Amino acid sequence: MDNVSSSSVVPDTRGSNFFRKDRVLRALLPVYLGEELANFLSPHLDRLGYRAANDLDEHAMLANAHPPVLHPRDRLGQDQDWIEYHPSYKALEQAAFEDFQIHAMSLRDGVLGLDRPFPLVAKHAFTYLFNQAEFGLGCPINVTDSAAHLIQRFGSEEAKDLFLPRMLYGTGEDRWQGAQFITEKEGGSDVGSLQMQARKSEGNWRVYGEKWFCSNADANVILLLARPEGAQEGTRGLGLFAVPRELESGERNGYRIVRLKDKLGTRSMATGEIAFEGAFAYQLGELDRGFRHMTEMINTSRLSNGVKSAALMRRAVHDAHVVAQNRTVFGRKLIDQPLGKQQLVKLSLPAEQALSMWMFVASILDDANKECNGAQTKLDLCARLATPLLKFRATRDARKVTQDAMEFRGGCGYIEDFVNPRLVRDALLGSIWEGTSNIIAIDVVRRAIRRQNCLNELVDLLNGKIAEMEDISVSYRSTLSNRLEEVAQFAHEVAEREEEQLYRQVVSALYHICTAVTMAWEAQATGLGERLLWSRLVIEHRLQAYSPVATSSSPSSLVDFLATSGGLELEAANEIIGA
Repeated sequence: MDNVSSSSVVPDTRGSNFFRKDRVLRALLPVYLGEELANFLSPHLDRLGYRAANDLDEHAMLANAHPPVLHPRDRLGQDQDWIEYHPSYKALEQAAFEDFQIHAMSLRDGVLGLDRPFPLVAKHAFTYLFNQAEFGLGCPINVTDSAAHLIQRFGSEEAKDLFLPRMLYGTGEDRWQGAQFITEKEGGSDVGSLQMQARKSEGNWRVYGEKWFCSNADANVILLLARPEGAQEGTRGLGLFAVPRELESGERNGYRIVRLKDKLGTRSMATGEIAFEGAFAYQLGELDRGFRHMTEMINTSRLSNGVKSAALMRRAVHDAHVVAQNRTVFGRKLIDQPLGKQQLVKLSLPAEQALSMWMFVASILDDANKECNGAQTKLDLCARLATPLLKFRATRDARKVTQDAMEFRGGCGYIEDFVNPRLVRDALLGSIWEGTSNIIAIDVVRRAIRRQNCLNELVDLLNGKIAEMEDISVSYRSTLSNRLEEVAQFAHEVAEREEEQLYRQVVSALYHICTAVTMAWEAQATGLGERLLWSRLVIEHRLQAYSPVATSSSPSSLVDFLATSGGLELEAANEIIGA
């Protein structure tokens, strides 16, 4: 059993194990990965689950309380800028990059003794647990992974030989991290307006200009977009380049960190402004397709972003449950009071949706990779649409869940001795990073649905899942089918009429129906009746008209059960939702 602190004043999750506490995650891994791989991963996930609730959480508190410091010169007065990190940040790096090697899991075999690269579902199970302790380092982990992927795919043999061994196999001082620098003063989401220049000199590329928001600022390998001299305006004129921090001679490359950003959240990780003054760069891929190449990195980052937001919500729910189960108010535990139960369920619903959605998206991408023969498949189109749905909704939900979870601790939840303020600050980044909510909504409706015709493929996939639900009541399967048809019709009509003011509604509706279907399918696959109850709540509270004076049609037994952590048979769940 978990040895959770049971202080009657401020109970917390120290002494627990976030993997053991997550009954649903443990049940879903065999469904998405198969029994053999799930069993192989379980002891490693168990180890990470304990560390995330204990030593890694302690290190995260310290690393965020003592953010990195930029030193413009070395001790001899030379202009060799370097960043000083708190020892706890280095301990977090050790855990992520060496103890578990999360950054290399999907790119090489041998990680944790597995004889092949990890599927994305498996890799992001580690992401999900690690980020319940520390969100800031999630960016360096992810961009090292995705930068290595692009170098593998588009780099010259010279670039691969230089970067990949250190990025994927390096340890200690020989381990290289990656970064992705896109944003400039002239444009954030408007990538086509970027001003960074690339010039050929003596047969080599050199880059000039400034990048404005550069996370993992002192990374060893930077991937960036720059416009070669004479190239056209817009995204089609951008090339993709890899810039090493140090040249093979050991000298620093031609760029400097101007300053570090004083950020609201992710304070443990260094984000800066970088001035490039003729830095040596390696061209990646075709010179006029840099933006297209970089979008592969952005798409994987959006999935990772959704997983991280799901992790923040899960951590917030873990802490809220511990408080509710151990805090006595007015003679009763919070978990035994009607409003306490109701609020726990309201907090938990978005967290459960996000867990199902990220596993759904990652599994689509895994299946698409198996089918890949160089041509775009139906699963590719499904993933193209489902990934930004996850990014849009999970990141926005995380903002509300982390804020509302703070209330369970009352005033103690507002002070920095506990995790809640950090969760709130970090959650606010998700809906900005890799495209703001409006940008994502436009991408989904105007591009993925209207131009690329992705919606029909996703609807077919979801209908196929409904058809597999033989143990789910016929009436509820009919409800799912009808809601799916309504949402798809609404999305098609809005896309056809280009009603931009409704784009966000379309994205949310698609996300909610995806999660409702997926959770019901998971109930069928696992026998966990509570997944069916969560699905029902999505239909009732996310996809039906809301009135502030209407009473819920959900039976009280549904809320009572979901506020606790016990098991429920699928047959009993069918009876509850039919009540």
